Amino acid sequence: MLDSITAFLKKNPDTKARVIAAQLDFDRADVSRVLHSHSDLFQQDAVYQWSLVEKSCRIEFSGRSWLIAKNFEDALKQTSCSVYDASSVVFVLKGDVKPMLDFLSRLLALSNQLVATGTSVTIDFSESRSVLSYLNRVEFFGVLNSRIAVLPKRPSGRVANAHRGKNVGVIEFRAIDPASPENDTPKLLQSSFVSCAGASYSKVAFTMLSELFGNVLEHSGTASPGFACLQFYKGSRKIQVVISDNGLGIVGTLAPVVPRKYPQVHDLMVNSEHPGVALLTEVFKRGSLSMVDSDGRGLGIWRSGDIAEKFRAKISVRQSDFELRVHHNHAGVQFTHRAELAPLQGTHICFEFKLDHESNAA
Repeated sequence: MLDSITAFLKKNPDTKARVIAAQLDFDRADVSRVLHSHSDLFQQDAVYQWSLVEKSCRIEFSGRSWLIAKNFEDALKQTSCSVYDASSVVFVLKGDVKPMLDFLSRLLALSNQLVATGTSVTIDFSESRSVLSYLNRVEFFGVLNSRIAVLPKRPSGRVANAHRGKNVGVIEFRAIDPASPENDTPKLLQSSFVSCAGASYSKVAFTMLSELFGNVLEHSGTASPGFACLQFYKGSRKIQVVISDNGLGIVGTLAPVVPRKYPQVHDLMVNSEHPGVALLTEVFKRGSLSMVDSDGRGLGIWRSGDIAEKFRAKISVRQSDFELRVHHNHAGVQFTHRAELAPLQGTHICFEFKLDHESNAA
């Protein structure tokens, strides 16, 4: 009941107890008892309306270095506040930081998810105008929820429109909306990828990107748009491709059917340190794990992992509370993970290709 009341008041502040009870189908006396017994969470005004006690959370990213996904996760874990308990969250980028796509994708996804729950979200670039300018050019703000405040001022988008499509090493942030998908997105990503990496990547790039694009449309389990983007970093000769959704996640959609359809995988999950990590690892190793019964389904992640292995790519997959990383060395494919991360809905995949590596593909 406490969680339900908290979530309701996030979206509906200044509400009387009887209305809360009616909307949530709880007994009014029980609702009043919870409200009055948690003065640290709820406050009542002079006309007996209830709201959440204002709690703010500020998370800073600063320095003179590249920001990657690990920096994002570290900051969430190390902060003394919880973005999920706060009524307002401020993300601050300052100094000469240079955010990479894997960092930006998680900042974007979390910001959009928080504001959808009623949390007030602000991203402050006041002390890093160069990052603000860069994000405008790559159309970050076109996918960022319009209710999220941007400091010192949200860009108009005119600069982004002027630059769109003019740099082959960048595919700007593009929404993946299950309701009205832009089906040319995989082709655009492939074209940019091949322009930077060479024609030998053409077929595998399209296979990988179209599979993952299709997964977002079919299996995200939400009407909330996901997004895709690509960038070539000339200095390090790396290409990062990100495809994200805000749905149930790979593990969230597969786990309920595993005991019935894949008993051996279920046994691995039950006996593992982290069932989600065990399941996702099996998805990469085996393929053909799907929530539906059609032949040939559930191969998208497996095919992508196989392609990445041939081209010595690194893959990171962020799920609800963990990240699985797939990389390669002289011993073959290696899986590592990081657990007990802050909650984040959906599936957020980043491929990183180092172009200095020779392909093992035929």
